[in-house]
Amino acid sequence: MNLDTDRAGFLVTFSANDLEAREGIRAIAGQLRQQGISEERTGDVEIALAEAINNVVEHAYAGVEAGQIHVSCHLRAGRLEIRIHDRGRPMPGGDLPSGEPAEPADLPEGGFGWFLIRQLATEIKYERRGDKNLLWLRFDLPEKPDA
Repeated sequence: MNLDTDRAGFLVTFSANDLEAREGIRAIAGQLRQQGISEERTGDVEIALAEAINNVVEHAYAGVEAGQIHVSCHLRAGRLEIRIHDRGRPMPGGDLPSGEPAEPADLPEGGFGWFLIRQLATEIKYERRGDKNLLWLRFDLPEKPDA
């Protein structure tokens, strides 16, 4: 895993496997806390990232040699913008899953992932550019109370 920081944000790069994904998500959460993001909002981001990155590991790189996952995070006025990119398989049909809630009995194990991501993130976009998957997540951040 690699972590690069600058004034505008930070980039975490790791191999697309379960262990490195967990370490990468933990590193991102740690950076968000250092930036003063609330524990509650950091938890929301952590859950959404875990779901999204797990999908990359399990589906985009399924049956092929695992590549790298790059996660860049940028804090802007009142929001956090995250971009996840990988060179795995594209999303089926080239679109994000709807994330509509379904009956629990009708879902395979883990079938709530996109529903959770859509509930926690303010905005989500997906694009396939050449051989790259690009997933953008935006999280609105609450105003900090005046000290």
